[in-house]
Amino acid sequence: MQEARITLGHTDISIRPIGLGCMGMSQFYGDADEEESVATIHAAIDAGIDFFDTSDIYGAASAATGQPQKGFGHNEELLGRAVRGVRDEVVLATKFGARLAPEGGVALDGRPEYVAAACDASLRRLGVDHIDLYYIHRLDPTVPIEDTVGAMADLVTAGKVRAIGLSAVGPDILHRAAAVAPISALQSEYSLWAREVEREVLPTCRELGITFVPYSPLGRAALAGRFTSGTSFSGDDFRSTLPKFQEENFAENLRLVEGLKAFADEQGHAPGQIALAWLLAQPYDIAPIPGTKRAAYARQNAAATAVPLSADDLAFLTALFDPARVRGGQYGELNVRPQH
Repeated sequence: MQEARITLGHTDISIRPIGLGCMGMSQFYGDADEEESVATIHAAIDAGIDFFDTSDIYGAASAATGQPQKGFGHNEELLGRAVRGVRDEVVLATKFGARLAPEGGVALDGRPEYVAAACDASLRRLGVDHIDLYYIHRLDPTVPIEDTVGAMADLVTAGKVRAIGLSAVGPDILHRAAAVAPISALQSEYSLWAREVEREVLPTCRELGITFVPYSPLGRAALAGRFTSGTSFSGDDFRSTLPKFQEENFAENLRLVEGLKAFADEQGHAPGQIALAWLLAQPYDIAPIPGTKRAAYARQNAAATAVPLSADDLAFLTALFDPARVRGGQYGELNVRPQH
C-alpha cells in the first residue's frame, strides 16, 4: 500500500486515503459475526487502514422495520473493543443526532444539550478519552445549525473532540456551519453511480477547506461486482428498500457494472478497486470509507490506493456511469423526523 496520506480539513490529523466504514458490522446488510468483524478491523489496520467510521445509532434499528436489533451504540462498542491497545494508531470518527423514536422510526436531535450528552455516551462506549472526528449524522430541521455546531465546537475546546464534521447537507448549511467553527469533514454518498454531490457540494467543500468523506463508495457492494441479475435481498437487508436495487432499475444498473467489471479485468484489478481509484483521482480532498465485514475485502480495498488510472481511463469510467444512465434515486421512503 502506498504511503500517500491526506490531512483532514483545518487539522493536523493525517489519514490514509481509504478508511473503513463499520456500519454493516451491526446492521443494514444482514447478519454479521462479531468476532469476524473484529478480525476484519484488525486486518484493515494490518493493511494500513487507520481511519474508522461508526455512529451511535448503528445497531439500533432495522432498516426495513425500525425495530431494535443489536442495540443503540453496538457498533461503537464493537469498534472500541477492536482498537483497544492500538488507539494511538487509528483515527476514530463517530456521529450523533439520530436515535430511535419511542413510536418507531428514527428521531433527529441537534439540541446543544443533546450534543454534549451524546458525546459523553459515545466516549464511554468507544472506551476512549477523545473522539478524533465527530459528526452530526443528520440535520435536525428544528434547531439552527449554528446552535448545534456551536455546541460541537465546545467539545473541541473541552478536549473531548479533535475535529467536527457534518453529514448529508448542502452548500447553504456548510457555509452557515463554517461561519461558526472550522468544519473538517463532510460525509455524504458519492460513487461512480451516485454523483449528485459533484455539482455544488464538492466545490463548496473545496472553497471551505473541508475534506469530503464518501460513504457507500462501492454502491453498497454493487460496484464491487458481487451481484447478478438473479440477486435478491432479504427483508433485513437495507438494499431491498433502495430504488437503485429495484427490479428494472437494478437490471439496468447491473449492465453498467458489467462494463466496469470488463474494464477491471483488462486492468488486472478488482472492480471495487477501480471504483475507489476513480474516487481518489477526483480533484478534491477525498477519503472514501468503504464498508465490509470481511478481512479479504478490507485488504483489497486498502490496495486500491496503488491502482493507476490514466486520463483516458477516468474519462471512460465517468462516461460509463453518466448520471443520465443510472436508474433510481438515493433512498426510498424513510421514517425519519425531528423528535425532542
